[in-house]
Amino acid sequence: MNPAWPSGRPMDESCWSDAEYCRATERWYQVSKTEAESQAIEYGKATGLDLVTVCPNLIMGPVIQPTRNASTLVLSMALKEGHDLEDNRHHRIVDVRDVAEALVLVYEKPEAQGRYICTSHSVHVKDIVDILKDEYPSYNYPKNFTDGQQKKEMSSEKLQRLGWSYRSLQETLVDSVESYKKAGLLD
Repeated sequence: MNPAWPSGRPMDESCWSDAEYCRATERWYQVSKTEAESQAIEYGKATGLDLVTVCPNLIMGPVIQPTRNASTLVLSMALKEGHDLEDNRHHRIVDVRDVAEALVLVYEKPEAQGRYICTSHSVHVKDIVDILKDEYPSYNYPKNFTDGQQKKEMSSEKLQRLGWSYRSLQETLVDSVESYKKAGLLD
């Protein structure tokens, strides 16, 4: 969350959330992630620790826990709530398996250094619903959507140059739903 970031320029590793803006708008999760990464980097500098950070966005994909969390709510609400009007929010999504592969990659590559943005798909809620409707037509989907938020793109180009690749959005969504069903999260 950085309102000063130039419009139309994809956010990359040089973009940090503006902690004061996040505090003022009560985006505590973003504040905590920004402060944790900053403190880890300072600790690395102070101790000589070779620290590499991977910064994922909204993580989806198969779950192992039988409880909902913030990430699972995005899909479960799209599948079950059936609102007449849904906020067409913009999300940057990455599959949990792709995040795991990114972590292993930066660990194994001696040339890995600094920060790595880890995101794969930039979509609106309506885009997600359209894909899910094709795969799972019987769920209670939202009927209409507000105008979508402007997309704020992020670039994982640095991570891709290291050799990272990612799954398709459809694979991530379908595998998510199947695991949610198995875990009882859609009952």
